[in-house]
Amino acid sequence: MTLGEWDIPFNRAVYFLLFAQPNEINLPEYIIIREIRLPRFLSSAGAGGILAAAGAILQGLLSNSMAEPYTLGIASGAAFGASVGILSGEFFALTGAFFGAISALIFVFLISFNGGREKIILSGIIVNAFLSAGVTFIKSIAGEKLNGIILWLMGSFAGSNLNTALNIWIGALIILISGLIFSSSLDAMSLGNDYAKILGINEELTRAILLITSSMSVALVVSSFGIISFVGLVIPHLARILIGASHKNLIIYSFMLGSCLLSFADGIAQIFGELPAGVLTALTGGPFFCWLLMKK
Repeated sequence: MTLGEWDIPFNRAVYFLLFAQPNEINLPEYIIIREIRLPRFLSSAGAGGILAAAGAILQGLLSNSMAEPYTLGIASGAAFGASVGILSGEFFALTGAFFGAISALIFVFLISFNGGREKIILSGIIVNAFLSAGVTFIKSIAGEKLNGIILWLMGSFAGSNLNTALNIWIGALIILISGLIFSSSLDAMSLGNDYAKILGINEELTRAILLITSSMSVALVVSSFGIISFVGLVIPHLARILIGASHKNLIIYSFMLGSCLLSFADGIAQIFGELPAGVLTALTGGPFFCWLLMKK
């Protein structure tokens, strides 16, 4: 929070965070630290934690190391909804993105009804492809609103405030609590071969609850800040290397690592003059994941 287009000394940042006086609330440093950078830090930390924890949960739930929050079409649904909202008027972008993400999840459930894990992933790929084509079509007819759609799709925390940060951390609590409650079931389900059923675990109910809570939390992130890629894919793999595959620890460590990574990435983005955080995570996440695969 000390770095950006206007650097603020560390001791001044701590002072305005913890000890500022009522007569100082109109000072530029106070406004930058308390009203701009603090909400932005809280939002990026919560969003990174949600995406990483959701990735860890989905990879165990679907027994697929390539699963991530966007596998189920949530990102493309939010992108389509936001694009329609921006086309209708900037006010509708957030609402459109959230309902687009949830609608995409519903379509995935309908297509994969009574199917296994592979069918869920394939359904997500189908929905992703269809909605991505829809976004391309909307961009082709957007006219002067094209720039707004493109900027939203890049993913940025520039518009963060305390309300959005609060919403994100509510989503973070939901995904953490649900993930930890079902962590033992995830350990069994990640083994495949019906081990969970042998142990008396209701796979369908567990899968439905975790898919809904994970997707709702991710939908909050995507609808608020746009597409932030690779966090949900890379971080769980890194956490497994560090602490192993037990989901009770994996979900917590993934959340912490995701929070650190995305808040750090957004800090770097501010230093370079509002470079979208989603672009930065994509540029660094892709090569890093390739390195992980080669080392593995």
